[in-house]
Amino acid sequence: MEQHQPESSRRSFALAIIAAVTAASVCFHLLTRQHLEHTALVFIGIPAVLAVAVVLAPRPASAHGVAARAVTLGLLIAGIVFAEGFVCLLFASPLFFGIAALCTVVSERSRRRTGGSGAKTYALMLVLLSPAALEGVVPGWETGREEAVTVERTVVGSPEQVRAALARTPDFRAPLPALLQLGFPTPAATSGSGLAVGDTRRVWLEHGHHGSGALVMRVAESAPDRVVFTADADGSYVVHWLTWRGAEVRWSAVDGGHTRVRWTLRYRRRLDPSWYFGPVERFGARTAAGYLIETLATPRPGA
Repeated sequence: MEQHQPESSRRSFALAIIAAVTAASVCFHLLTRQHLEHTALVFIGIPAVLAVAVVLAPRPASAHGVAARAVTLGLLIAGIVFAEGFVCLLFASPLFFGIAALCTVVSERSRRRTGGSGAKTYALMLVLLSPAALEGVVPGWETGREEAVTVERTVVGSPEQVRAALARTPDFRAPLPALLQLGFPTPAATSGSGLAVGDTRRVWLEHGHHGSGALVMRVAESAPDRVVFTADADGSYVVHWLTWRGAEVRWSAVDGGHTRVRWTLRYRRRLDPSWYFGPVERFGARTAAGYLIETLATPRPGA
């Protein structure tokens, strides 16, 4: 009889994992139907429920290892379902594992203190996590979403050459930074040129068979040392993470035939929680701004 107990325990644990991942999947689809897939309830609430469900089950290993494996399994299954959208899960995974680790710490301490399952402790923990998980769900329960990042680089060429480079049709044949090659939409066909007010740029952003579309930017202000673009439309998958507001480019001469270029990107953050996705999106936007300076504001040799 004792020889069959470990097998029974493993079977019960496997069933608990399947049930927990299924429950998390159902929760996600229900939230998606309510258009809440960008809220903190997805990135905090779902991993918390998943981790608590797993650590409450009979298990043949430590709570930390169990929860980590359950979250990993859930992410891998989600990656198969979402395909090109897996980049979202990649950047959210530290948050998922962090919530799981918090739940397991509470689990271990509760078991040591009470010798039981500590169900009341888990319930209290979920209640305490609720304020963070409801950002973007409850109207007004959010921090500022409007963001702006600025990157400054010095390029070879005169201010006149920089302005001429900016006036060309965008050319994105230069390799993208490693970060932007992880599964984000990538620029393909482009059209539009000129820096007169009303001139437009159209960039087709490809994302496999998953949310490809065009970003259209229009010149709103123009001066000899400055141009402001405003976003007229964005049909790409980027809108699942942020909404572009526009861009401002300034340039000025420096010694030795160089020009200092400042590129500012403005956007509205769409992912919650803000304390996690705010810094992540700012880092990504700075990477994009640096690439734009190198590709669109840097004079070509002989130009």
